[in-house]
Amino acid sequence: MSYPSATMQSKWVKTKWLLTSPNMRKYIPQTLLFSRSSLSSMLSQYATVYFKPTGGSGGFNIFRITKLENGYQIQHNSVKTRYATFDALYGQLLKRAKTRSYLLQKGIKLAATNGRPFDIRVMVQKSNTGVWESTALFTKIGKPGKVATNYNQGGEVSYFRQTLSGAGFGKADIDRIEAELRRLGKSVGRLFDRHKQGFRELGLDVALDGSGRAWILEVNTRPQFYPLKHMGAKRMYRRIMSYAKQYGRKK
Repeated sequence: MSYPSATMQSKWVKTKWLLTSPNMRKYIPQTLLFSRSSLSSMLSQYATVYFKPTGGSGGFNIFRITKLENGYQIQHNSVKTRYATFDALYGQLLKRAKTRSYLLQKGIKLAATNGRPFDIRVMVQKSNTGVWESTALFTKIGKPGKVATNYNQGGEVSYFRQTLSGAGFGKADIDRIEAELRRLGKSVGRLFDRHKQGFRELGLDVALDGSGRAWILEVNTRPQFYPLKHMGAKRMYRRIMSYAKQYGRKK
C-alpha cells in the first residue's frame, strides 16, 4: 500500500526541531525569526546574513545581506542594492516581511568547485520496513553571481565526488564527508519522526565551508530530484525512484 509522505513547509519549525537535538546543534548556522533586534544582533556578529522566507522552495526570494565599511548591501538573484544606514536596510526588509514571514540565517561561505560555489543535497528515504536510508548524494553548483545554487536559479546538478574533487578535497576527506553526511541524513530522519508522523522522504541541503565543515542550511520535506534525469545520472535517479514508488510518488 502506498501513501504520500508528510510535509512541513515552515523552515522555522524544522530549524527548531533540529535544535532540540544536542548532536544536531553543531550543524545548524545561527537562525532567528526576522525582527529589528534579530537583524541588529546578527549583523553585529556576522559579515553576511541570509534573509529567506519561512515557507517556499526553489531558492526564490532569498536575499544575501552583506555588511560594508559604509553601509549594507542586499543581493537578490544577481541584483545588488546598497543602503547607507541600518534603518534604511531594515525598512526595505520590513516591506517584504509584511506579507510573509522571514527568517535570518548566518551566512556560510560555500566551498567552491572550479570557482563556483556549491552545496550538497542528501536524499533520505524510508524503506517499506520503516528504516531511514541515505539513498543519494549529489551537488548543486551555483551560477556565478547568483545568491542561490538551486536548479531553478540557473544552477546545475553534478556528482558528489567529482564536485568535491574539483574543490580540492582529497579521497580520504571525500570518504569521511560522505560517511558523515549519510549518517547525518538518517539521524535527521529519525529526529523528524519524533516530531511528526508520516515522513517518507527528506532532502537535506548541506553547505561545506572552506575547512570542510558541514552545515545544514535547510531540510526539504518534498525534495525535487528530477534534475538528475537531465544530468544523466540514471542509476541514482532509479534508486531514488525505487523508494519513492513505495510511498506513491510518481516523479
